[in-house]
Amino acid sequence: MSKDKRPPDWSALVGMQPSVGLMPTSLREAATRIRTDSHATLFRSGDPVCHVYLVIDGEARLIRLARHGGEVILQRSRGGFIAEASLDSKAYHCDAVTPEPSTLLLFPVVAFRTALEDDRAFCKAWQSQLAKEVRKLRAQCERLSLHSAADRITHYIESEGDDGVVTLRQSRKSWAAELGLTHEALYRALRRMQDDGTLSIEGTRFTRKA
Repeated sequence: MSKDKRPPDWSALVGMQPSVGLMPTSLREAATRIRTDSHATLFRSGDPVCHVYLVIDGEARLIRLARHGGEVILQRSRGGFIAEASLDSKAYHCDAVTPEPSTLLLFPVVAFRTALEDDRAFCKAWQSQLAKEVRKLRAQCERLSLHSAADRITHYIESEGDDGVVTLRQSRKSWAAELGLTHEALYRALRRMQDDGTLSIEGTRFTRKA
């Protein structure tokens, strides 16, 4: 993990994350840009909360270990904030990793909290961001409560796709972790769903059949 001295492209970041556009100048100036390698750890469960993280490129994940020993992905960001809920906590409740080389902005948590207290427009935009993330995590929790791999796959396609179609933007192994499955279980389920005609797979495009 190393500091990246290149200035952020704030215009591009605003397009990706509208709440960034309302950040006060002081908070933007306090940001640190970093570059990570594959499999880098941003923080571990129990570490004190020091920063708010914004993914610029690459990917960051919040993870916990599942009962079968694999990883369960609690949050995955390929462009946006991660671990937003930790802003009001003293310590993180999970691990954060970057599975591939990634670039992030780190905002000091004290400066971030001050900006939210002092800037009403930024505070309102941040509340909207949190509400959006809650809806996404609620869908994730509902999906993980499903017992069969096929049901989780179907739920993902219906909740994350459009009209029963989703284009996968990650490896199947990463997708398995997000579904709380081993990659072997995912592959077997995909094969069964193709064989029984309930799923069509064309490269990274998955289509749910009636």
